[in-house]
Amino acid sequence: MRVLVAGIAGKLGRLTALRLAAAGHEVEGLDRRPWRDAPREVRVHALDVRKRPAEDVFRRFRPEAVVHLATVAQLSLRTEDQLRQNLAGTRAVFDAAHRHGASRVVFVGRHTYYGAAPDSPLYHTEDEPPVEVGSLPQLADLVAADLYAASAFWRFPGMRVAILRVAYALGPSRRGLLASYLSLPRVPTVLGYDPLVQVVHEEDAAEAVALAAEKGLHGVFNVAGPPPLPLSKVISAAGRKALPLPAPLLRLGLARVGLAPLPGLAAAHLQYPVVVDDRPFRRATGFEPRYDALATVESFRHGV
Repeated sequence: MRVLVAGIAGKLGRLTALRLAAAGHEVEGLDRRPWRDAPREVRVHALDVRKRPAEDVFRRFRPEAVVHLATVAQLSLRTEDQLRQNLAGTRAVFDAAHRHGASRVVFVGRHTYYGAAPDSPLYHTEDEPPVEVGSLPQLADLVAADLYAASAFWRFPGMRVAILRVAYALGPSRRGLLASYLSLPRVPTVLGYDPLVQVVHEEDAAEAVALAAEKGLHGVFNVAGPPPLPLSKVISAAGRKALPLPAPLLRLGLARVGLAPLPGLAAAHLQYPVVVDDRPFRRATGFEPRYDALATVESFRHGV
C-alpha cells in the first residue's frame, strides 16, 4: 500500500513511517522540518502541507492511504496564522487526499479534545463533545481540526476516515506536551489535586496509527495505553520533584514567580483528569500496548 505521512519528521511521524515501511508499505512524507537521517526506503519532502507544492506530491505519488500527523499543540503560539494552522493544514490534507484518489485517511488528534472540567466523566467516550476550549485558543484550533476531519464522513462518503484521539505520547525522544511539562526544573502541580494521567509509549502510539491505516478504520476512536497513573506518580517516576501551587497562582503565570512558563498544559489539566475509554479501538484492531505506564515514564526519564 502507498502511504503518505503528513508530519513525518515529528517523533510520532518518524516511528509511524518506520513501522509502515517495515511492514512492506511504500512510504513518502511531507514536513516543513527536515528528517536528515531518514532511511532510504522512506522519501521525505520538505514542504508545508498547506502550500501548493505539497499537492504535487499527492498528484505524483497517488497515495492509497494518508496519515495526517501535521498538527501542533503549543501554548507559545501567538500569531493569527499560528492559531489557525491546524485547521488549515487539516483542510489541505483532506482536500488533496480526495482529489488524488486516497481511499483511506487517518487523522491523529489529541485526547485533550474533550477538555478538562470538574463535571467531566472519568472515562470519555467517542461521542462526547469538547468542553472548556474557549480559554485555550491553541486547543480550540486542534478541536476545530478534529471537527473538520469528522466532516469528511459526509463530504467524502467513499473515503474511509479514522479520527484517532491519542493520549499523551511519551518516550525516549522526550518530545511532546507531557514531555515538555515533565522537563521543567520544578514541576508545578495544583495544590490539593492529583488527577489521573493517561500515557501511551510513543512506539505503541505509532503502532496504533499504523494499524488504523492498514485496517482501513472508519469512525472516531480513542487511543490509549496502559491504565492511568496519578500525576504525582508520573512526576516521581520521571525523577522530578512536584511543586504544589494554588490554582490562581498558576493561572497568573509561572514566570511571575520565577518559574518557567507552563508549556502545553493549563491549570485545569493539572486539576481534572482527561482519561479516555479506548475499548472500541482495541476491539477493532486487536491493539495491545507493549509498555506499561511506569515503563513508559521511565523510558522518558532515561531516554531509552
